Amino acid sequence: MKKGYLFVFLAASMWGTLGIFAKYLDGFGLTPFTMVFYRVVFALLLLGAYIKLKGIGFSIERSRLRFYALYGFFSIFLFYTLYFYTVTISSVSFAVLLLYTAPMYSIILGRLIFNEKITKEKLTALVMVTLGVLFVNGSGASFSTKALVFGLLSGFTYALYGILAKFAVRKEEPEKALFYTLLFGMIFLAPFSDFSVPTGAIPYLFALALFPTFLGYVLYNHALKEVEVSRASIVATVEPVVAIFLAFLLFGEKLSLVQLLGAALIIGGSIVVHMGEKEGPEGAHQT
Repeated sequence: MKKGYLFVFLAASMWGTLGIFAKYLDGFGLTPFTMVFYRVVFALLLLGAYIKLKGIGFSIERSRLRFYALYGFFSIFLFYTLYFYTVTISSVSFAVLLLYTAPMYSIILGRLIFNEKITKEKLTALVMVTLGVLFVNGSGASFSTKALVFGLLSGFTYALYGILAKFAVRKEEPEKALFYTLLFGMIFLAPFSDFSVPTGAIPYLFALALFPTFLGYVLYNHALKEVEVSRASIVATVEPVVAIFLAFLLFGEKLSLVQLLGAALIIGGSIVVHMGEKEGPEGAHQT
């Protein structure tokens, strides 16, 4: 087995811990804005040191700053806060599955923005994901309408994240693109964040930046040197599986048989979309 596949698996497993950290930090009374703000601050310090060591440099065209402001707003400020908020008002399992409705939006946005064809595979994925959402939210689930709406919105902003990434890596290295996205995200988050956090929460905030953010990103980028993007994306769908398993192990979260069927449909829909992808110069998956 190629070492790249192991790197993808490890990266996706780390991304699967996002909701777990959010749940723990919610126990310290931190708001989603504060969680994401400190995640970004620590991640910027780690990524900045990494960029310096690689000799990439931080220079960027001034005209690109407006784009990164938009990217940071949708991909950091909105995406992460919506996802973390969904975790705090529902469960990790519910939130991560609704996050994985992103391919449904990507298909529609790809058609509207890039004029991409809607193939049979994409239509199949749309049906699978739609049915999956109905099953996950069914079977007597006690989650509120608010959780469903915010969860679906997190999936939509996740899809926007991927769309904007395509524009970003056309002109900047993936590391530099991520750095400026995080930087503008931090600026948007600052007014809504509490700068005073409990001492006990700091290790969790640093781990949130180190594992699912920095190391997940670095491992995935290294994997793409050996593994095709579409194949890596398929392996990366282990993320929600890891999240659901950890949520069961740590918090006792359970899914009914109908909800498990819905989970399989959502994850399966994502795999179907990735199987039909053509290779391109897109940057790393960035969760």
